[in-house]
Amino acid sequence: MNLEQAGLRHQKFADPQICADGAPRARVALRALETLWFNTGTLCNITCVNCYIESSPTNDALVYLSAEDIAPYLDEIAARGLPTREIGFTGGEPYMNPEMNEMAALALSRGFEVLVLTNAMRPMMRPRVREGLAALVREHGKRLTLRISLDHWSAPRHDSLRGAGSFARTIEGMKWLAGIGARMAVAGRMLWEESERETRAGFARLYAEHGFEIDAEDPAETVLFPEMDETAEVPEITTACWDILGKSPESVMCATSRMVVKRKGAAHPVVLSCTLLPYDPQFEMGRTLGEAAGEVALNHPHCAKFCVLGGASCSG
Repeated sequence: MNLEQAGLRHQKFADPQICADGAPRARVALRALETLWFNTGTLCNITCVNCYIESSPTNDALVYLSAEDIAPYLDEIAARGLPTREIGFTGGEPYMNPEMNEMAALALSRGFEVLVLTNAMRPMMRPRVREGLAALVREHGKRLTLRISLDHWSAPRHDSLRGAGSFARTIEGMKWLAGIGARMAVAGRMLWEESERETRAGFARLYAEHGFEIDAEDPAETVLFPEMDETAEVPEITTACWDILGKSPESVMCATSRMVVKRKGAAHPVVLSCTLLPYDPQFEMGRTLGEAAGEVALNHPHCAKFCVLGGASCSG
């Protein structure tokens, strides 16, 4: 080991092979590609506090994907006989992308379940978008799920992160979705000094108030994400941690999912190991799903806090 390698050993999340204490870093193999994510672009109609992907009305670091962009990946799934059941769309705000409904329709027509992460605000409520979305709901029913970003069950706390009036606009969008019979889920955040039980009870009251058919106790229908703060002190995950924590590498999100993005100025999309790490080049795995089938080193704070210790997953 040279002096440069010795110096890296004492820096956390610096070496994809070795942790700061010299222990071998945990790695996760792709057990089966169950969910393929497409990032539709980082542009969003709002700017949220602590947005992990820094989405905003001006951030176009990840540009809009098109139906033409995603079709080869759906073809590759079929050609390779991959066990993919779910296609997820995230952003930014997916309904900022003018081809969002077309991309969802393409995935649904191939027989996949489709999950769209949205704030259910004005981009989704534009007449042309609503018309196309309502048609998809009528044709494909429960195979299409809209997961709504609702950080907290109360307006003041939600608005503290997303801006004044955002809670009311999201509820308006959810009412419209409920009216057309769309299947909904909710993504909240465990940011406040409130137990999970209290948070779920609050969401249950909100759903009952508006007649939303969402189960507050089901972690797939009301997903409560741990907060992601890259500056927070978190432990690295060594190979010994699996037994210590009583967890398996197969339980981590990158064991069953990948994400496709297109960077600004790039000639083609690329595949990343994770939805949470769109900008870190070490998590870029190749242009095809075949190239992206290798192991992932858990070399980022999000790997530890969100996935391993937090037990969270973006998939449905």
